[in-house]
Amino acid sequence: MASRPRWRLAAAIGLALIAVPVVLKLASNNTEGVASAPGPPEKLRVTAHRVQPVHLEERLQTTGTIRANEEVELVSEISGTIAAIHFEEGSRVSRGQLLLEIDDSELTAERQRALYRLDLAKRAEARQQQLLDDGVISSERYDVARGELNVLRAELQLIEAQLEKTEIRAPFGGVIGLRWVSPGAYLSSQTTIAVLRDLDPVKVEYSVPERYASLVEAGDEITFTIEGNDHTFEGVVYAVEPGVDPDSRSLRMRARSANPEGLLRPGTFANIDLAVRSVADALAVPAIAIIPELGGTKVWVLEAGRAESRSVTTGIRTKNLVQVTEGLDGGELVITSGLLQLQPGLEVEMIDSRTDAAALS
Repeated sequence: MASRPRWRLAAAIGLALIAVPVVLKLASNNTEGVASAPGPPEKLRVTAHRVQPVHLEERLQTTGTIRANEEVELVSEISGTIAAIHFEEGSRVSRGQLLLEIDDSELTAERQRALYRLDLAKRAEARQQQLLDDGVISSERYDVARGELNVLRAELQLIEAQLEKTEIRAPFGGVIGLRWVSPGAYLSSQTTIAVLRDLDPVKVEYSVPERYASLVEAGDEITFTIEGNDHTFEGVVYAVEPGVDPDSRSLRMRARSANPEGLLRPGTFANIDLAVRSVADALAVPAIAIIPELGGTKVWVLEAGRAESRSVTTGIRTKNLVQVTEGLDGGELVITSGLLQLQPGLEVEMIDSRTDAAALS
């Protein structure tokens, strides 16, 4: 019986040893809870943009090709042996300049024969006219003589036209390229002699997506660059295709650009920049401030130290700015940072305000 009290005493001591750490931990937790009692919430620090009117342009970047102002493959309308070549490859020629001659000896002989026959026909027609006036012959016989004379005149004109074609002249002024024939070679109407190009000005051909079709027109200005040249060139649109290409859904346009130094070569790839829309006094905000939402877009504005959401309607866009056509007034502050943490009525502290929208456009 004496062992039972000792066993109970040992059990009591063990329970006490287990309970002490638990009590100490609870006490510690209660102490920490008292020390970390929440105080007033800190204000969210944000940056903002003050809305001011600014000149805004929506620009489009596209690609195009440089083409000659005028370009033609020089060919002969008649066949024959090349008698002489009067141009140097790569040289500049003027309009009407003689470039090549074809041997015309046969045509010259035919022309001389036609002249003799025409002279005889004129004399015969004159005699028949006299006999008709004297009443010796009928008008039918005179008409035969008159008809023969007219036929010979037409044959002479045909020969002279062929003789003119033995001289190939420049149809316009420009630069002539490499020649593909040599003196003494036989030339046919299928043989290319050389290519003549007018290179000042040049044409810039490019296309714009069909959604911009109503925003572009003749007279618009473009700027463009080419590979291997840091200079920015300028051009003016002179023609717009009346219809949209159904395959590419784009509208083809052409502009002219001065090329006095010959830096722009036909076939060159061009990177084109053009303004499709502009607003003189647009209320614009940084693009980062525009938040898409179901059914529209919104921004956060700063009002009396609190964030408030505002539904807005947008217009043209640039790389960094978006025009707001409805929902904002000039002078308002649009929040541009911490957008994911904002809630209606949340107190915020502005740490920076920017107004230079022009620098962002």
